[in-house]
Amino acid sequence: MTDVPRKNFLIRLISGFWRFLDRGWHAALNIIFLFILIALVSSIFSKKETVIPKGAALIINPQGFIVEQKDFVDPIDKALQEATGNTRPTQTELRDILDALENAAEDSRINGVIINTSNMTGGGMSKLQAIGEAIQEFKKSGKPVLARSTFYGQSQYYLASFADEISMDPMGAVILEGFGRFRTYFKSFLDLVGVKYHIFKVGTFKSAVEPYLYDGMSDNAKEANLLWLGVLWDAYKNDVANARGLSNGDIESYVVNYPETIKTAKGDNAQVALDAKLVSELKDDIEYLAAMVEKFGANKEEDSYKQVNMKAYLKAIRPPIEISGSKANKVALITAKGSILDGEQPEGNIGGRSLAKLIKKARLDDDVRAVVLRVDSPGGSAFASEIIRREILALKAAGKKVVVSMGTYAASGGYWISADADQIWARPTTITGSIGIFGMFPTIEQPLNKFGIHRDGVGTTPLSGAFSIASPLKPEVGEVIQQIINHGYDNFLNIVANGRNMTVEDVDKIAQGRVWSGLDAKRLGLVDELGSLQDAIESAASMADLGESYELIRIRKELTPDQKLMKQLLEKSQVQSLIKTQLLSHNNLFTKLTSKLSVELKRLSNFNDPQGIYVDCLCTLEQ
Repeated sequence: MTDVPRKNFLIRLISGFWRFLDRGWHAALNIIFLFILIALVSSIFSKKETVIPKGAALIINPQGFIVEQKDFVDPIDKALQEATGNTRPTQTELRDILDALENAAEDSRINGVIINTSNMTGGGMSKLQAIGEAIQEFKKSGKPVLARSTFYGQSQYYLASFADEISMDPMGAVILEGFGRFRTYFKSFLDLVGVKYHIFKVGTFKSAVEPYLYDGMSDNAKEANLLWLGVLWDAYKNDVANARGLSNGDIESYVVNYPETIKTAKGDNAQVALDAKLVSELKDDIEYLAAMVEKFGANKEEDSYKQVNMKAYLKAIRPPIEISGSKANKVALITAKGSILDGEQPEGNIGGRSLAKLIKKARLDDDVRAVVLRVDSPGGSAFASEIIRREILALKAAGKKVVVSMGTYAASGGYWISADADQIWARPTTITGSIGIFGMFPTIEQPLNKFGIHRDGVGTTPLSGAFSIASPLKPEVGEVIQQIINHGYDNFLNIVANGRNMTVEDVDKIAQGRVWSGLDAKRLGLVDELGSLQDAIESAASMADLGESYELIRIRKELTPDQKLMKQLLEKSQVQSLIKTQLLSHNNLFTKLTSKLSVELKRLSNFNDPQGIYVDCLCTLEQ
């Protein structure tokens, strides 16, 4: 008889608690939603515009990694992430930097450029070189280019080296390391825990799977890696030395002798950089601010110098929505950035279906006469790569020229989707090739057996249960997989041979999964020309007989109407501010509610009196 009241009591107790919690949480969410709604409505009627003061300095301040295309983040998620400080690694699109520099050169309101790399994480050499060339082009306007940071890492210093003057804090440093490729190897660990990775590959140099096979880098991989790493390092030294009026040897010596030089300078990093002529001056923030006020004039508030950051500048010079012109002759630019995955993928990765749709859109547009595919990908799914390649072939069959411009990477699957282009452009520092294929299949029967877990059974065919990771891989199944991998490699060789007008035998000699620099790829016939994205665009227009009378349009995955609206609204600074304010103001409420949930559920779980009799008021004082 005591069970009934016990159950009724617990049910009423838990139900009452959850009603309280649910009502409190919904009230908090309703309050937050109300403030967001008010902020959105107010933003619609707000017409605050960016004011660029006459004589201002344009601050080129890349945030995070410099990329061809930002990873897609839902606008609402992005706003909430920024408001709460829980953001993904930041990114800056290469195009934004190039557009800002190009426009600023002719903008009478801009008196100079300051390169601030304090919040820049890095970028591939091909992207850094494109920015360096844009800085050199800007300098032809006669306006000064200055660089300022507390600390310069290798990528940051590359950009700074193109400045007329490089300023650094007296507590700063210039750290150059050269280029390297280091990986973590798992063979002994896998052996220890008993996990077997069954590797199927073709290509002597296909080193992607080596961490599962060895405890260190193979000699073949070291040989191949050192070759293309050397090309990148030579390009870095050459570009920086030319920009600073130094020699390649000066840069090499700075890196190689850095430990001894620092010892001689008694640990003064900044003085070492100054003595090596890598920086022009050492100034603290107060001194630097005074110098910039003298150079560009004081701002309206008289607390700094006249300036505009890149994000605000781009917002001021670009139309809210890109509108295609009326020219019938168009060159379409499509970006293929990230890992190649099957199906539909957001920007930041390449979806086989989603990228194919963009290419198809260009094919069906009668005004598009040529397409430039900007590839910045280390590869991925062979099937997804083939879906994309088929659409490229359809594009060519429609009579439209296809030119590939390779970014930092266009390797493996990135090369698969490039091979059939009418023309391939790369930077000398592009990482390409890696024409090889592999498959991996892990089994965990050994660790399971150690814990007394065994798998057994019967099947109607030899293949029944053959792909269970809890059972050893049957030799005949492994042979099947290897044959499939061999076929995939042969297919890859034929694709490259047909696309590049080579024999399969000649392709095989330079394939085998080996990675090449763009410089060597040009020599080997894997690419046609060395140059920039703009070079590729101009070449595409020329191949389509458009001359200079064409319009460049960008075809990219479009946001839904709802996403576009939310993106425009949530980009308003006052919206971000209000959301952040309200989230922070209700953070304590949210924390208390979740904390209360945790405490109460723990207490309820301890309600195990055999007779269901409790002496607890459930009225803990909230602190």
